[in-house]
Amino acid sequence: MRFTLRLLSVFLYALCGLTDAQAKKPNIILVITDDQGYGPIGRHGHPWIRTPHLDKLYDTSTRFTRFMVSPTCAPTRAALMTGRHPMKNGVTHTILERERMTLKATTLPQVLKQAGYISGIFGKWHLGDEEPYQPHKRGFDEAFIHGAGGIGQAYKCSCADAPGNKYFDPVVRHNGSFVKTKGFCTDIFFTAALGWIKAKKNGDAPFFAYITTNAPHGPFIAPPKNTKYFTDRGFGKTQAGFYGMIENIDENMGRLLDKLEEWDLYEDTILIFMSDNGMTGGGSGRLGQDVAKGYPFFNAGMKGLKGSAEEGGVRVPFLVRWDGEWKPDRDISTLSAHIDVLPTFAEIAGIKKLPLGQVEGRSFLPLLDGSKKKLPNNRYLFTHRGRWPTGTNPEEHKTFNYSIRSEKWRFVAPQSARKGAKTKGSLYNMKKDPGQKTNVIDKHPAIVKKMQAAYDQFWSEARPLMVNEGVPMSKTRPYHVWFEEQSKNGGIPQWTAPEL
Repeated sequence: MRFTLRLLSVFLYALCGLTDAQAKKPNIILVITDDQGYGPIGRHGHPWIRTPHLDKLYDTSTRFTRFMVSPTCAPTRAALMTGRHPMKNGVTHTILERERMTLKATTLPQVLKQAGYISGIFGKWHLGDEEPYQPHKRGFDEAFIHGAGGIGQAYKCSCADAPGNKYFDPVVRHNGSFVKTKGFCTDIFFTAALGWIKAKKNGDAPFFAYITTNAPHGPFIAPPKNTKYFTDRGFGKTQAGFYGMIENIDENMGRLLDKLEEWDLYEDTILIFMSDNGMTGGGSGRLGQDVAKGYPFFNAGMKGLKGSAEEGGVRVPFLVRWDGEWKPDRDISTLSAHIDVLPTFAEIAGIKKLPLGQVEGRSFLPLLDGSKKKLPNNRYLFTHRGRWPTGTNPEEHKTFNYSIRSEKWRFVAPQSARKGAKTKGSLYNMKKDPGQKTNVIDKHPAIVKKMQAAYDQFWSEARPLMVNEGVPMSKTRPYHVWFEEQSKNGGIPQWTAPEL
Protein backbone atom coordinates (compact mmCIF):
# COMPACT_ATOMS: atom_id res chain seq x y z
CA MET A 1 0.00 0.00 0.00
CA ARG A 2 2.75 2.44 0.94
CA PHE A 3 4.63 1.74 -2.28
CA THR A 4 1.42 2.30 -4.29
CA LEU A 5 0.85 5.61 -2.54
CA ARG A 6 4.42 6.61 -3.23
CA LEU A 7 3.96 5.90 -6.94
CA LEU A 8 0.73 7.90 -6.86
CA SER A 9 2.64 10.78 -5.29
CA VAL A 10 5.19 10.71 -8.09
CA PHE A 11 2.31 10.65 -10.64
CA LEU A 12 0.70 13.70 -9.01
CA TYR A 13 4.03 15.53 -9.07
CA ALA A 14 4.23 14.81 -12.78
CA LEU A 15 0.72 16.21 -13.31
CA CYS A 16 1.86 19.37 -11.61
CA GLY A 17 4.75 19.68 -14.04
CA LEU A 18 7.46 18.63 -11.57
CA THR A 19 10.27 16.31 -12.54
CA ASP A 20 10.87 12.92 -10.99
CA ALA A 21 13.90 14.40 -9.23
CA GLN A 22 11.57 16.86 -7.50
CA ALA A 23 9.13 14.17 -6.36
CA LYS A 24 9.44 13.32 -2.69
CA LYS A 25 11.83 10.42 -2.10
CA PRO A 26 12.43 8.61 1.16
CA ASN A 27 14.66 10.35 3.64
CA ILE A 28 17.87 8.46 4.49
CA ILE A 29 19.64 8.40 7.84
CA LEU A 30 22.94 6.54 7.99
CA VAL A 31 24.51 6.12 11.44
CA ILE A 32 28.08 4.84 11.46
CA THR A 33 30.11 4.31 14.63
CA ASP A 34 33.90 4.31 14.86
CA ASP A 35 35.71 1.07 15.83
CA GLN A 36 32.67 -0.62 17.38
CA GLY A 37 32.75 -3.61 15.08
CA TYR A 38 30.21 -6.42 15.00
CA GLY A 39 30.36 -7.93 18.46
CA PRO A 40 29.37 -5.17 20.92
CA ILE A 41 25.60 -5.32 20.45
CA GLY A 42 23.35 -7.21 22.83
CA ARG A 43 21.54 -9.12 20.09
CA HIS A 44 24.88 -10.34 18.75
CA GLY A 45 25.42 -12.21 21.98
CA HIS A 46 27.73 -9.84 23.80
CA PRO A 47 27.95 -11.04 27.42
CA TRP A 48 28.38 -7.68 29.15
CA ILE A 49 27.14 -4.74 27.15
CA ARG A 50 23.56 -3.40 27.35
CA THR A 51 22.12 -2.02 24.11
CA PRO A 52 18.32 -2.06 24.43
CA HIS A 53 17.73 0.51 21.68
CA LEU A 54 20.03 -1.17 19.18
CA ASP A 55 18.36 -4.44 20.12
CA LYS A 56 15.00 -2.86 19.30
CA LEU A 57 16.34 -1.65 15.97
CA TYR A 58 17.75 -5.14 15.36
CA ASP A 59 14.32 -6.67 15.96
CA THR A 60 12.57 -4.28 13.58
CA SER A 61 15.17 -4.27 10.81
CA THR A 62 16.41 -6.23 7.86
CA ARG A 63 19.84 -7.45 8.93
CA PHE A 64 22.77 -8.05 6.58
CA THR A 65 24.66 -10.74 8.44
CA ARG A 66 27.74 -10.72 6.16
CA PHE A 67 28.37 -7.05 5.46
CA MET A 68 31.99 -6.15 4.73
CA VAL A 69 33.89 -2.89 5.03
CA SER A 70 37.59 -1.99 5.21
CA PRO A 71 39.96 -2.74 8.12
CA THR A 72 40.21 0.92 9.17
CA CYS A 73 38.07 4.02 9.15
CA ALA A 74 39.07 6.43 6.36
CA PRO A 75 39.08 3.67 3.71
CA THR A 76 35.56 2.58 4.64
CA ARG A 77 34.29 6.15 4.51
CA ALA A 78 35.86 6.67 1.09
CA ALA A 79 34.10 3.55 -0.20
CA LEU A 80 30.75 4.70 1.21
CA MET A 81 31.13 8.12 -0.39
CA THR A 82 32.10 6.83 -3.86
CA GLY A 83 30.90 3.26 -4.40
CA ARG A 84 34.39 1.99 -5.20
CA HIS A 85 37.37 0.49 -3.44
CA PRO A 86 39.11 3.08 -1.22
CA MET A 87 42.51 2.57 -2.84
CA LYS A 88 40.97 3.70 -6.11
CA ASN A 89 40.14 6.94 -4.27
CA GLY A 90 43.77 7.36 -3.19
CA VAL A 91 43.00 6.34 0.40
CA THR A 92 45.67 3.89 1.58
CA HIS A 93 46.06 5.05 5.19
CA THR A 94 44.26 7.04 7.86
CA ILE A 95 46.93 9.76 8.22
CA LEU A 96 49.99 11.30 6.49
CA GLU A 97 48.03 12.79 3.55
CA ARG A 98 46.96 9.31 2.48
CA GLU A 99 43.52 9.71 4.04
CA ARG A 100 42.56 12.39 1.51
CA MET A 101 39.86 11.27 -0.92
CA THR A 102 40.74 12.24 -4.48
CA LEU A 103 39.07 15.43 -5.63
CA LYS A 104 38.18 13.70 -8.89
CA ALA A 105 35.63 11.48 -7.14
CA THR A 106 31.93 12.26 -7.19
CA THR A 107 30.50 11.82 -3.71
CA LEU A 108 27.29 10.24 -2.46
CA PRO A 109 25.63 13.56 -1.56
CA GLN A 110 26.54 14.91 -4.99
CA VAL A 111 24.86 11.89 -6.58
CA LEU A 112 21.77 12.27 -4.38
CA LYS A 113 21.42 15.91 -5.42
CA GLN A 114 20.25 14.61 -8.80
CA ALA A 115 17.08 13.47 -7.03
CA GLY A 116 16.69 16.69 -5.06
CA TYR A 117 18.26 15.53 -1.79
CA ILE A 118 19.82 17.85 0.76
CA SER A 119 22.60 16.32 2.86
CA GLY A 120 24.11 16.86 6.29
CA ILE A 121 27.07 15.28 8.08
CA PHE A 122 27.41 15.25 11.85
CA GLY A 123 30.59 13.98 13.48
CA LYS A 124 33.56 12.41 11.75
CA TRP A 125 34.60 13.07 8.13
CA HIS A 126 38.23 11.87 7.95
CA LEU A 127 38.71 12.20 4.20
CA GLY A 128 40.91 15.26 4.17
CA ASP A 129 41.29 18.30 6.44
CA GLU A 130 42.46 20.74 3.78
CA GLU A 131 39.68 23.00 2.54
CA PRO A 132 39.03 21.45 -0.90
CA TYR A 133 38.58 18.05 0.75
CA GLN A 134 36.13 19.18 3.44
CA PRO A 135 32.53 17.89 3.27
CA HIS A 136 30.93 21.29 2.73
CA LYS A 137 32.98 21.38 -0.49
CA ARG A 138 32.03 17.82 -1.48
CA GLY A 139 28.25 17.99 -1.68
CA PHE A 140 27.08 18.31 1.92
CA ASP A 141 24.75 21.23 2.58
CA GLU A 142 25.31 21.03 6.33
CA ALA A 143 28.64 20.04 7.90
CA PHE A 144 29.09 19.77 11.67
CA ILE A 145 32.36 17.91 12.13
CA HIS A 146 35.60 17.46 14.00
CA GLY A 147 38.93 17.22 12.20
CA ALA A 148 41.43 14.40 11.69
CA GLY A 149 40.44 10.82 12.46
CA GLY A 150 39.57 11.51 16.07
CA ILE A 151 38.83 14.40 18.36
CA GLY A 152 42.09 16.00 19.51
CA GLN A 153 44.33 14.12 17.09
CA ALA A 154 47.20 15.88 15.32
CA TYR A 155 49.94 14.50 13.09
CA LYS A 156 52.91 15.99 11.22
CA CYS A 157 50.79 16.56 8.14
CA SER A 158 47.50 18.26 7.32
CA CYS A 159 45.53 15.69 9.36
CA ALA A 160 44.74 17.43 12.65
CA ASP A 161 41.75 18.43 14.74
CA ALA A 162 41.30 21.78 16.47
CA PRO A 163 44.16 22.20 18.96
CA GLY A 164 43.55 20.92 22.48
CA ASN A 165 40.18 19.40 21.63
CA LYS A 166 38.59 16.94 24.09
CA TYR A 167 35.63 14.53 24.07
CA PHE A 168 33.79 16.85 26.44
CA ASP A 169 32.89 20.36 25.23
CA PRO A 170 34.70 19.94 21.89
CA VAL A 171 35.23 22.67 19.33
CA VAL A 172 33.39 21.70 16.14
CA ARG A 173 33.71 23.07 12.63
CA HIS A 174 30.22 24.08 11.52
CA ASN A 175 29.91 24.93 7.83
CA GLY A 176 33.45 26.26 7.74
CA SER A 177 33.55 28.10 11.09
CA PHE A 178 34.43 26.87 14.56
CA VAL A 179 31.93 26.79 17.42
CA LYS A 180 32.39 25.75 21.03
CA THR A 181 29.98 23.09 22.23
CA LYS A 182 29.00 21.90 25.69
CA GLY A 183 28.58 18.26 26.63
CA PHE A 184 29.84 14.85 25.52
CA CYS A 185 30.77 14.56 21.85
CA THR A 186 28.35 11.76 20.86
CA ASP A 187 25.43 13.53 22.54
CA ILE A 188 26.35 16.72 20.69
CA PHE A 189 26.58 15.11 17.26
CA PHE A 190 23.20 13.41 17.66
CA THR A 191 21.63 16.63 18.97
CA ALA A 192 22.95 18.58 15.98
CA ALA A 193 21.69 15.91 13.58
CA LEU A 194 18.26 15.76 15.22
CA GLY A 195 17.96 19.54 15.11
CA TRP A 196 18.76 19.54 11.40
CA ILE A 197 16.34 16.67 10.71
CA LYS A 198 13.60 18.51 12.62
CA ALA A 199 14.18 21.62 10.52
CA LYS A 200 14.11 19.67 7.25
CA LYS A 201 11.47 17.01 7.89
CA ASN A 202 8.53 19.00 6.56
CA GLY A 203 10.33 20.50 3.59
CA ASP A 204 9.82 19.61 -0.04
CA ALA A 205 13.27 18.06 -0.39
CA PRO A 206 14.19 14.63 0.97
CA PHE A 207 17.20 14.60 3.27
CA PHE A 208 20.27 12.44 3.77
CA ALA A 209 21.61 12.64 7.33
CA TYR A 210 25.05 11.10 7.86
CA ILE A 211 25.56 10.69 11.62
CA THR A 212 29.11 9.54 12.09
CA THR A 213 30.31 9.32 15.67
CA ASN A 214 33.98 9.34 16.67
CA ALA A 215 33.02 6.99 19.52
CA PRO A 216 34.00 4.37 20.55
CA HIS A 217 37.40 5.26 19.02
CA GLY A 218 40.19 5.73 21.55
CA PRO A 219 41.00 7.36 23.83
CA PHE A 220 38.29 5.41 25.62
CA ILE A 221 36.45 8.17 27.44
CA ALA A 222 32.73 7.99 28.17
CA PRO A 223 30.37 9.96 30.41
CA PRO A 224 30.91 8.96 34.06
CA LYS A 225 27.44 7.46 34.35
CA ASN A 226 28.27 5.09 31.49
CA THR A 227 31.69 4.03 32.75
CA LYS A 228 30.54 3.50 36.35
CA TYR A 229 28.42 0.47 35.48
CA PHE A 230 31.52 -1.32 34.20
CA THR A 231 34.06 -0.16 36.77
CA ASP A 232 31.66 -1.28 39.49
CA ARG A 233 31.83 -4.76 37.94
CA GLY A 234 35.59 -5.01 37.81
CA PHE A 235 36.39 -3.76 34.33
CA GLY A 236 39.52 -1.73 33.80
CA LYS A 237 39.53 1.91 32.71
CA THR A 238 40.04 1.10 29.03
CA GLN A 239 37.24 -1.44 28.82
CA ALA A 240 34.86 0.69 30.90
CA GLY A 241 35.46 3.60 28.56
CA PHE A 242 35.01 1.50 25.41
CA TYR A 243 31.81 -0.21 26.57
CA GLY A 244 30.56 2.99 28.19
CA MET A 245 30.87 4.86 24.89
CA ILE A 246 28.84 2.14 23.15
CA GLU A 247 26.11 2.26 25.78
CA ASN A 248 26.06 6.04 25.32
CA ILE A 249 25.70 5.51 21.56
CA ASP A 250 22.80 3.21 22.32
CA GLU A 251 21.14 5.90 24.44
CA ASN A 252 21.45 8.33 21.54
CA MET A 253 20.02 5.74 19.16
CA GLY A 254 17.07 5.64 21.55
CA ARG A 255 16.70 9.40 21.20
CA LEU A 256 16.77 9.05 17.42
CA LEU A 257 14.22 6.23 17.37
CA ASP A 258 11.89 8.17 19.68
CA LYS A 259 12.08 11.31 17.56
CA LEU A 260 11.40 9.43 14.34
CA GLU A 261 8.25 8.10 15.97
CA GLU A 262 7.28 11.47 17.46
CA TRP A 263 7.79 13.18 14.09
CA ASP A 264 5.95 10.43 12.21
CA LEU A 265 8.95 9.75 9.97
CA TYR A 266 9.28 5.98 10.09
CA GLU A 267 7.30 5.37 6.91
CA ASP A 268 9.12 8.14 5.05
CA THR A 269 12.64 7.40 6.23
CA ILE A 270 15.23 4.68 5.72
CA LEU A 271 17.37 4.18 8.83
CA ILE A 272 20.69 2.34 8.69
CA PHE A 273 23.09 1.50 11.50
CA MET A 274 26.62 0.21 10.89
CA SER A 275 30.24 0.46 12.04
CA ASP A 276 33.29 1.45 10.02
CA ASN A 277 35.58 -1.52 10.68
CA GLY A 278 36.13 -4.44 13.02
CA MET A 279 36.19 -4.03 16.77
CA THR A 280 39.15 -2.25 18.31
CA GLY A 281 41.33 -3.91 20.92
CA GLY A 282 39.62 -1.70 23.47
CA GLY A 283 36.99 -4.42 23.60
CA SER A 284 39.22 -6.66 25.73
CA GLY A 285 37.30 -8.05 28.67
CA ARG A 286 37.77 -7.41 32.37
CA LEU A 287 40.67 -8.94 34.21
CA GLY A 288 39.98 -11.81 36.54
CA GLN A 289 37.03 -14.16 36.40
CA ASP A 290 35.91 -13.68 32.79
CA VAL A 291 39.43 -13.92 31.40
CA ALA A 292 39.97 -17.07 33.44
CA LYS A 293 36.87 -18.50 31.77
CA GLY A 294 38.41 -17.89 28.39
CA TYR A 295 36.66 -14.61 27.52
CA PRO A 296 39.41 -11.99 27.14
CA PHE A 297 37.05 -10.21 24.74
CA PHE A 298 33.92 -10.98 22.76
CA ASN A 299 34.23 -10.87 18.98
CA ALA A 300 31.28 -13.05 17.93
CA GLY A 301 33.53 -16.02 17.21
CA MET A 302 35.49 -14.23 14.48
CA LYS A 303 39.19 -14.10 13.80
CA GLY A 304 40.77 -10.67 13.64
CA LEU A 305 40.16 -7.17 14.96
CA LYS A 306 40.41 -3.64 13.55
CA GLY A 307 43.33 -3.35 11.14
CA SER A 308 43.16 -6.99 10.11
CA ALA A 309 42.21 -8.43 6.72
CA GLU A 310 40.53 -11.33 8.51
CA GLU A 311 36.73 -11.58 8.79
CA GLY A 312 36.70 -10.00 12.23
CA GLY A 313 38.53 -6.95 10.92
CA VAL A 314 35.99 -6.13 8.23
CA ARG A 315 32.60 -7.61 9.17
CA VAL A 316 30.21 -5.09 10.75
CA PRO A 317 26.56 -4.81 11.70
CA PHE A 318 24.30 -3.46 8.97
CA LEU A 319 20.72 -2.91 10.15
CA VAL A 320 18.21 -1.41 7.71
CA ARG A 321 14.69 -0.26 8.59
CA TRP A 322 11.96 1.27 6.42
CA ASP A 323 8.54 0.73 7.90
CA GLY A 324 5.80 -0.24 5.48
CA GLU A 325 8.28 -1.04 2.70
CA TRP A 326 10.73 -3.71 3.80
CA LYS A 327 10.00 -6.70 5.98
CA PRO A 328 11.32 -6.39 9.54
CA ASP A 329 13.09 -8.98 11.65
CA ARG A 330 14.79 -10.94 8.90
CA ASP A 331 18.35 -11.84 7.97
CA ILE A 332 20.09 -11.51 4.61
CA SER A 333 23.23 -13.60 4.36
CA THR A 334 24.22 -12.53 0.83
CA LEU A 335 27.70 -11.03 0.86
CA SER A 336 27.40 -7.23 0.67
CA ALA A 337 29.79 -4.36 1.22
CA HIS A 338 30.39 -0.65 1.71
CA ILE A 339 30.89 -0.14 -2.05
CA ASP A 340 27.25 -1.18 -2.52
CA VAL A 341 25.74 1.63 -0.46
CA LEU A 342 25.98 4.41 -3.07
CA PRO A 343 24.42 2.44 -5.95
CA THR A 344 21.68 1.19 -3.59
CA PHE A 345 20.78 4.69 -2.44
CA ALA A 346 20.87 5.86 -6.05
CA GLU A 347 18.44 3.16 -7.17
CA ILE A 348 16.10 3.91 -4.26
CA ALA A 349 16.13 7.57 -5.28
CA GLY A 350 15.47 6.70 -8.92
CA ILE A 351 18.88 7.93 -10.09
CA LYS A 352 20.01 6.12 -13.22
CA LYS A 353 23.09 8.19 -14.08
CA LEU A 354 26.04 7.29 -11.87
CA PRO A 355 29.57 8.71 -12.14
CA LEU A 356 31.06 7.23 -15.28
CA GLY A 357 33.75 4.65 -14.57
CA GLN A 358 33.62 5.20 -10.80
CA VAL A 359 31.00 3.00 -9.16
CA GLU A 360 31.95 -0.68 -8.91
CA GLY A 361 29.55 -1.74 -6.19
CA ARG A 362 26.08 -3.08 -6.90
CA SER A 363 22.67 -2.17 -5.58
CA PHE A 364 21.33 -4.57 -2.96
CA LEU A 365 17.82 -3.13 -3.27
CA PRO A 366 16.53 -6.46 -4.71
CA LEU A 367 17.51 -8.10 -1.42
CA LEU A 368 15.55 -5.51 0.52
CA ASP A 369 12.36 -5.19 -1.47
CA GLY A 370 11.89 -8.90 -2.09
CA SER A 371 11.95 -8.64 -5.88
CA LYS A 372 12.64 -11.76 -7.90
CA LYS A 373 15.80 -10.26 -9.36
CA LYS A 374 18.76 -12.36 -8.27
CA LEU A 375 22.19 -10.92 -7.67
CA PRO A 376 25.11 -12.87 -9.13
CA ASN A 377 27.20 -14.63 -6.50
CA ASN A 378 30.50 -14.78 -8.37
CA ARG A 379 32.14 -11.50 -7.41
CA TYR A 380 35.18 -11.01 -5.20
CA LEU A 381 35.68 -8.36 -2.52
CA PHE A 382 39.27 -7.22 -2.04
CA THR A 383 40.69 -6.03 1.25
CA HIS A 384 44.16 -4.61 1.80
CA ARG A 385 45.26 -3.33 5.16
CA GLY A 386 47.33 -0.59 3.52
CA ARG A 387 49.19 1.55 6.04
CA TRP A 388 52.60 0.75 4.60
CA PRO A 389 55.37 3.17 5.60
CA THR A 390 55.17 6.50 3.82
CA GLY A 391 57.77 6.79 1.09
CA THR A 392 57.96 3.08 0.30
CA ASN A 393 56.88 1.59 -3.00
CA PRO A 394 53.34 0.14 -2.71
CA GLU A 395 54.43 -2.71 -4.97
CA GLU A 396 56.57 -3.99 -2.11
CA HIS A 397 53.38 -4.51 -0.08
CA LYS A 398 51.12 -5.91 -2.76
CA THR A 399 51.45 -9.54 -1.70
CA PHE A 400 51.01 -9.07 2.06
CA ASN A 401 48.23 -7.96 4.41
CA TYR A 402 45.38 -8.53 1.99
CA SER A 403 42.45 -10.88 1.62
CA ILE A 404 39.97 -11.92 -1.04
CA ARG A 405 36.38 -12.75 -0.11
CA SER A 406 33.68 -14.52 -2.12
CA GLU A 407 30.34 -15.88 -0.97
CA LYS A 408 32.02 -19.11 0.08
CA TRP A 409 35.75 -18.52 0.41
CA ARG A 410 38.19 -16.20 2.18
CA PHE A 411 41.81 -16.19 1.06
CA VAL A 412 44.15 -14.43 3.51
CA ALA A 413 47.67 -13.48 2.49
CA PRO A 414 50.59 -13.51 4.94
CA GLN A 415 51.01 -10.46 7.13
CA SER A 416 54.69 -10.05 6.37
CA ALA A 417 57.53 -12.01 4.85
CA ARG A 418 59.83 -10.59 7.51
CA LYS A 419 57.83 -12.37 10.20
CA GLY A 420 58.46 -15.74 8.60
CA ALA A 421 54.86 -16.17 7.47
CA LYS A 422 54.00 -18.89 4.99
CA THR A 423 54.03 -17.11 1.68
CA LYS A 424 51.14 -19.11 0.26
CA GLY A 425 48.65 -17.75 2.80
CA SER A 426 45.45 -19.37 4.04
CA LEU A 427 42.10 -20.37 2.58
CA TYR A 428 38.89 -20.84 4.55
CA ASN A 429 35.46 -22.17 3.64
CA MET A 430 33.40 -19.43 5.29
CA LYS A 431 30.14 -21.36 4.90
CA LYS A 432 31.43 -24.29 6.97
CA ASP A 433 34.10 -22.52 8.97
CA PRO A 434 33.11 -18.89 9.72
CA GLY A 435 35.58 -18.79 12.61
CA GLN A 436 38.50 -19.52 10.25
CA LYS A 437 39.83 -22.44 12.22
CA THR A 438 40.81 -24.79 9.38
CA ASN A 439 43.16 -23.75 6.58
CA VAL A 440 42.23 -25.73 3.46
CA ILE A 441 44.56 -24.02 0.99
CA ASP A 442 46.34 -27.25 0.04
CA LYS A 443 43.05 -28.85 -0.99
CA HIS A 444 41.92 -26.14 -3.42
CA PRO A 445 44.84 -24.81 -5.50
CA ALA A 446 42.61 -23.99 -8.48
CA ILE A 447 40.36 -21.78 -6.35
CA VAL A 448 43.35 -19.92 -4.93
CA LYS A 449 44.84 -19.42 -8.39
CA LYS A 450 41.59 -17.93 -9.68
CA MET A 451 41.23 -15.63 -6.67
CA GLN A 452 44.81 -14.40 -6.93
CA ALA A 453 44.42 -13.71 -10.64
CA ALA A 454 41.41 -11.54 -9.83
CA TYR A 455 43.41 -9.76 -7.14
CA ASP A 456 46.24 -9.07 -9.60
CA GLN A 457 43.72 -7.45 -11.92
CA PHE A 458 42.32 -5.37 -9.05
CA TRP A 459 45.79 -4.19 -8.05
CA SER A 460 46.69 -3.23 -11.60
CA GLU A 461 43.56 -1.05 -11.70
CA ALA A 462 44.06 0.45 -8.24
CA ARG A 463 47.76 1.21 -8.35
CA PRO A 464 47.58 4.18 -10.81
CA LEU A 465 44.78 5.70 -8.71
CA MET A 466 46.77 5.77 -5.45
CA VAL A 467 47.31 9.49 -5.97
CA ASN A 468 48.49 10.26 -2.44
CA GLU A 469 51.59 8.07 -2.58
CA GLY A 470 54.82 10.03 -2.47
CA VAL A 471 53.21 13.43 -1.92
CA PRO A 472 55.00 15.83 0.46
CA MET A 473 53.66 16.28 3.96
CA SER A 474 51.82 19.53 4.51
CA LYS A 475 53.83 22.06 6.50
CA THR A 476 50.66 23.38 8.10
CA ARG A 477 47.71 21.88 9.93
CA PRO A 478 44.70 23.66 8.45
CA TYR A 479 42.48 23.21 11.50
CA HIS A 480 45.18 24.77 13.68
CA VAL A 481 45.65 27.69 11.28
CA TRP A 482 41.92 28.34 10.93
CA PHE A 483 41.36 28.04 14.67
CA GLU A 484 44.09 30.58 15.41
CA GLU A 485 42.81 32.99 12.76
CA GLN A 486 39.23 32.80 14.02
CA SER A 487 40.35 33.14 17.64
CA LYS A 488 42.11 36.40 16.75
CA ASN A 489 39.27 37.72 14.57
CA GLY A 490 36.07 37.54 16.58
CA GLY A 491 36.69 34.42 18.63
CA ILE A 492 34.97 31.04 18.88
CA PRO A 493 31.25 31.50 19.60
CA GLN A 494 29.25 29.18 21.81
CA TRP A 495 27.07 26.78 19.84
CA THR A 496 23.40 26.93 20.70
CA ALA A 497 21.91 23.47 20.80
CA PRO A 498 18.60 23.19 18.90
CA GLU A 499 15.36 22.62 20.76
CA LEU A 500 14.03 19.15 20.03
